[in-house]
Amino acid sequence: MIAKVENPDRVTSAEIVVGIPSYNEADSIAGPVEVAIQGLQEYFPHQSAVIVNVDNHSPDGTKEAFFNVPSKIPKIYVSTAEGVTGKGRNVHNLLEVAVELRAGVILTLDADLKSVTPAWIRHLAEPLFDGYDYVVPIYTRHKYDGTITKNIAYPMSRTLYGLRVRQPIGGDFGISNKLARCLLVEKTWTEDVSQFGIDIWMTTVAICRRFKVCQTFMGSPKIHRPKDPASELGPMFSQVVGTIFQLMIDFEFLWKDSSGGKFQRREDRSKPGVIYGFGSGQSHDPPEVTVSRDLLHESFLAGSKEYGEVWKNVLSEPTWEVVKEMEKLNCQEFYYPSTAWSHILFEFAVAYQSQVYDTKALMSALVSYT
Repeated sequence: MIAKVENPDRVTSAEIVVGIPSYNEADSIAGPVEVAIQGLQEYFPHQSAVIVNVDNHSPDGTKEAFFNVPSKIPKIYVSTAEGVTGKGRNVHNLLEVAVELRAGVILTLDADLKSVTPAWIRHLAEPLFDGYDYVVPIYTRHKYDGTITKNIAYPMSRTLYGLRVRQPIGGDFGISNKLARCLLVEKTWTEDVSQFGIDIWMTTVAICRRFKVCQTFMGSPKIHRPKDPASELGPMFSQVVGTIFQLMIDFEFLWKDSSGGKFQRREDRSKPGVIYGFGSGQSHDPPEVTVSRDLLHESFLAGSKEYGEVWKNVLSEPTWEVVKEMEKLNCQEFYYPSTAWSHILFEFAVAYQSQVYDTKALMSALVSYT
């Protein structure tokens, strides 16, 4: 996947690698780079480190903005070929570089972060030095931010694999060298993983392959470019949820009920994930996220008209009856009962596995109706 490498300082080894995946982030990448430099200098002054921008051949000057940040810590730029995109491909390139550099600690930071502090480097790296393999962030987010995380990724991963990891697609992670080498040869890679499916894929593989997973307090809320779930979640939704459904097939042997394999109502047997440290409190509240209720309701009704036949065939009769009743509600009355939503997700997962519908069509039906 690596098409271009620029290593002006000729770095051949590093104990810590901080990776920043990007595509057209010239206006924002300097912030995370500057903070990563401060964090490494403040908390790990005696460890060799390098900052790596793993990019999708951005035409907007991302590479130049990355290299223009003054730094005593060396930097490496890595890119996919022109026209080859996907966050997953960037992360794969990061892992390749980090393993080649023999780094024991590998961190990822989103390129559009606005609230990242030097302490984030410490919070993500320290557990790795203490023997953990995968570090997942805990930070305060607005109730309308992280829509896919809160409504799908967290509850499904908790239900299926028995570990409570609050931010399984948080974007900012710590990865050990051992886990990195495993991820590079993992056979469950798909095209969705090459895109925005990468975060839930790494989290699920780390849990299912029995690596040591922990969560860590970040000390401040995550502030980045928020997305209105009514208008901006289409491709990400399909790639993340498609990855979750595919991994359910790949790791069926871990979650399948021994009495027959159907999804049955049962008590919550999940275990709380290890939380590393005690955190430093929240410095400020997350920014407001504006959501258009009218647009969400209109989208639901439009999805009903376009994909109603798909939903009727995918859903069980009791679940379909609940959905039909919901269609009668006006915008102010409308809500999804939590039980109905969980049934919808798992019944769509069954349809995904059975391949009754093309997977892209199935994902389009799910996102358009929700």
